[in-house]
Amino acid sequence: MAEPAAALPEAFGRARPVITGVRPTVDGGRYPAKGSLGETVVVEADIFADGHDELLAEIRFRRETKSRWRSAPLTPLGNDRWRGEFPVRRVGRYQFAVWATVDHFGSWRRALEARAGAGQPLAVELLVGADLVRRAARRAKGPDRQRLSLLADSLEEVASARGADGIEPATSPELGELMSRYPDPGPATVSEAYPVEVERARARFSSWYEIFPRSASPDPARPGTLADVEALLPYVSRLGFDVLYLPPIHPIGTTARKGPNGAGEAGPGDPGSPWAIGGAAGGHTAVNPELGTLADFDRLVTAAAAEGIEVALDLTFQCSPDHPWVTEHPDWFRRLPDGSIRTAENPPKRYEDVWPLDFETADWRQLWDALHGVLEFWIGHGVRIFRVDNPHTKPLQFWEWLLAAVRADHPEVIMLAEAFTRPRIMEHLAKVGFSQSYTYFTWRNTAWELEEYLTELTRTPLADYFRPNFWPNTPDILHEVLQHGGRPAFEARLVLAATLAANYGIYGPAFELLEHQPRTPGSEEYLNSDKFEVRHRNLDQPDSLADLVARVNAIRLGHPALQQNRTLRFHGVDNDRLLVYSKTAGCSPGVPGWDDAVLIAVNLDPLATQGGTVHLDLAALQLDPVEAFAVHDLLTDARYLWTGADNYIQLDPAVVSAHIFHLERPGS
Repeated sequence: MAEPAAALPEAFGRARPVITGVRPTVDGGRYPAKGSLGETVVVEADIFADGHDELLAEIRFRRETKSRWRSAPLTPLGNDRWRGEFPVRRVGRYQFAVWATVDHFGSWRRALEARAGAGQPLAVELLVGADLVRRAARRAKGPDRQRLSLLADSLEEVASARGADGIEPATSPELGELMSRYPDPGPATVSEAYPVEVERARARFSSWYEIFPRSASPDPARPGTLADVEALLPYVSRLGFDVLYLPPIHPIGTTARKGPNGAGEAGPGDPGSPWAIGGAAGGHTAVNPELGTLADFDRLVTAAAAEGIEVALDLTFQCSPDHPWVTEHPDWFRRLPDGSIRTAENPPKRYEDVWPLDFETADWRQLWDALHGVLEFWIGHGVRIFRVDNPHTKPLQFWEWLLAAVRADHPEVIMLAEAFTRPRIMEHLAKVGFSQSYTYFTWRNTAWELEEYLTELTRTPLADYFRPNFWPNTPDILHEVLQHGGRPAFEARLVLAATLAANYGIYGPAFELLEHQPRTPGSEEYLNSDKFEVRHRNLDQPDSLADLVARVNAIRLGHPALQQNRTLRFHGVDNDRLLVYSKTAGCSPGVPGWDDAVLIAVNLDPLATQGGTVHLDLAALQLDPVEAFAVHDLLTDARYLWTGADNYIQLDPAVVSAHIFHLERPGS
């Protein structure tokens, strides 16, 4: 039986607006959307009502720990879609809701103008307006109350004196401004309150550099140490990176240790894989003695901070057979019927030097607490950024719990998910709290693949919670484009990663030194990878890409447009070997760099010159279709004068594989 009207809430019966399609929301508010310091949270919603009345709408927002709600306006975009934004000034959880009501004054004024245009009598309508203004006067304070009362009087005077002739008092800008300050607090529709997790700016914009400490030695006669990494900080700073990511720095097991190129047997001097964590010197909270001491690590963190660099650590929840937990907590490992421990595997691949933790153990609570303790330990030593190895192979409920527990005490911690897995799992890891995620960028190389993928990442609800971090290479991934494309391929992939995504990184020095030999033909693994041996490199070799890397990172730092993803737009070009796209700052006028606009063109063919006519979306770039504008190539310092939407470009990979144009608007 239907519920009787008498039992319905008052607002249900009298509030007429409908609010749907609210963004940013994740699973109806089950998980928080993502925001960051340095940008506003942009809110959109479909808001409409029966009939033809005008509506008023706004965002109500607050920090979750505060009781007072603040408000920010929503403005119509057309087709009943509304947009607004609210500022965030603290790291932590925020809430927002969408509020809407009928705009009786705006509806009245619009109808009055229509009636006046049709020559209809207006006396009664002016009296209706006078009543609306007088009610607003009762809501107002100080001089506004007196002024609104006088304006109501004037409407009544016009109604009695001239009726159908004059509506100027009703349409004056002053009246509209005053009425907007004191809107009718009549029945309103309010959406659910939706959460937004606001992180520090580096969650949104960061440049990562990965290096193996044992390969950092300037002396070919010995492996590197944490002190050698500290000595390399000026080099990393010169390249323009602000996150220095270290693979696991813990003791490495000796049982089933891997040899060079992952060989099944290690020789006496082979160091093994850093991901085979644990040995006689300790486990996840110990430093490999071959790299130095915990005090050395603390000095590295302090020295890096002085260079404007944060040290990120690898968080790998697995063990070598020699890890102390194997004897201390044997129930944390899954035994086979013959009594042996199942090694890590991704059939047919097997990793005999690694034992996975058994998250289905009856002792799971103690296991979870121990892993939380690992994070807390390194946070206690100044680490605020973690790259998490293979999070998709651990229970998703565990990550939801762990990330909430860490964020409750350390909201400044940033977590990068290294999850090259199925899309729904990658997305869920972002929902439960990972700040950033590795992506499929490495395997997107044609223009249509990149445009399709980036449109998904930046123009769909995925953008509300999934922050991509683009890597052209990793210790595990050497794509065939880099194997066969030579220097131009490295240049193109660098520019693509650094300008398509606000977060990106490279595995160095392999990348800037153009290392491109696979372990075997058809493999995506490096030959003589740092994963299994100590490498010695000449960072000053003449063909290094270091100068280009430094220039690209300087461009990123100098242009707000490249420090976020939401304004990414692709532009047409009549050559599918070229990719052309732009970013604008997307800031409110008055914010430094608010009108910044960058246009990027990349030759995706490393072997041949490619040219074509670009068809710019002038509206997206806020450019006049007939007024000339300059484009300044930030890579070569060349300048060109363009007019209108169609302009020709040509890129010779033997010279330069990309343009990064700064748009210089007329009069700027």
